[in-house]
Amino acid sequence: MTAVRKVAVVGAGVSGLAAAIQLAKAGVEVDVFEAKPELSALGSGISLQGNALRVFDALGAWDDIRAAGYPFEGLNLRAPGPDAPIVAELPDVKTGGPDYPAAMGMPRADLARILLDHAQRAGADVRFGVRVTGLDARAENAVEVFVDDASAGAYDLVIGADGLHSTVRDLIGIDQKPQPTGMGIWRTFVSRPAEVVRSELYYGGPVYIAGYTPTGDDTMYAFLVEKAQDRFGTPDDEATRIMLDESRAYAGPWNAIRADLQKGAHANYTWFTQHIVTAPWNRGRVVIIGDAAHSCPPTIAQGAAQGLEDAFVLTELLVSRDGVDQALWDEFHARRLPRATAVVEASVQLGQWQIDGDRDADAGGLIFGIAQQMAEPA
Repeated sequence: MTAVRKVAVVGAGVSGLAAAIQLAKAGVEVDVFEAKPELSALGSGISLQGNALRVFDALGAWDDIRAAGYPFEGLNLRAPGPDAPIVAELPDVKTGGPDYPAAMGMPRADLARILLDHAQRAGADVRFGVRVTGLDARAENAVEVFVDDASAGAYDLVIGADGLHSTVRDLIGIDQKPQPTGMGIWRTFVSRPAEVVRSELYYGGPVYIAGYTPTGDDTMYAFLVEKAQDRFGTPDDEATRIMLDESRAYAGPWNAIRADLQKGAHANYTWFTQHIVTAPWNRGRVVIIGDAAHSCPPTIAQGAAQGLEDAFVLTELLVSRDGVDQALWDEFHARRLPRATAVVEASVQLGQWQIDGDRDADAGGLIFGIAQQMAEPA
């Protein structure tokens, strides 16, 4: 017996599809509503820590994800300049445990495709190009969902996994929203030089951070973190020029990245944001998870992992209980809010130290401490 028999999931991102997979596997009827007309993934690549890989295994998707990504251990720090020397080789904490690599990079589009496939095979009905426009929770144990202003039926639970600009969050009256941190990031998807076998970061020079992460045998994504500026809508040729200019202080593999940019590799831009919705994340039988509930800069690469953990903990409770009651919500928030808050605060602090130019900050100690926390299952 599960606590729910019919669930609506709003958003077909990582968190939403993870929740859909777990519920559908348990025999729950699941409808996923995605406003975008088709599966898409903004950005280029994604970094996944071991605790995210542990959840993928629980979903039954780990074998496919491992085959599509690039697992690696450790992190290199390089200095800017013509030689780009490696100044530190840092070990990673295996936050997923000994059975998984410390980290993995992969193309975002591949991750989205794999999770969608697993959700549909589990039995979830995923609908694209439909927008949730209303929720009516007048019934005691049901929520009526309106899609494009027409009723889509009543559900035992609605999971809002619809991202930073969550419609569900607005519909249930939660006004805590993502706020800019003062940093912006350029990303591009390029070929992987043979020497790049793990993530590498360059601190110093004309931007706060320059770096890249391998995503496959032949691919990686590269990024430049700068002071947030109004770069949105920048034409492609101008975006390429900016990345070329801002990266000239960095050598090593950046020489190959610039060559790909000159050949037409696309560059995209976004701002870092941060927020954490204080408990509760639910209003009755509607709950938000993932980026709808919390966001942070990718300075410790835990954003996707935290959304996955939200989905896993929530669905674990839903399939092991007989009903949706306050005890369920209390346990959900006790297991998720402190952990997500710690990640958001640490990620923001790391970025703020860069903005402030604080050379005495113990960034390594903070990263290691959070990694140790994440090594304990959610």
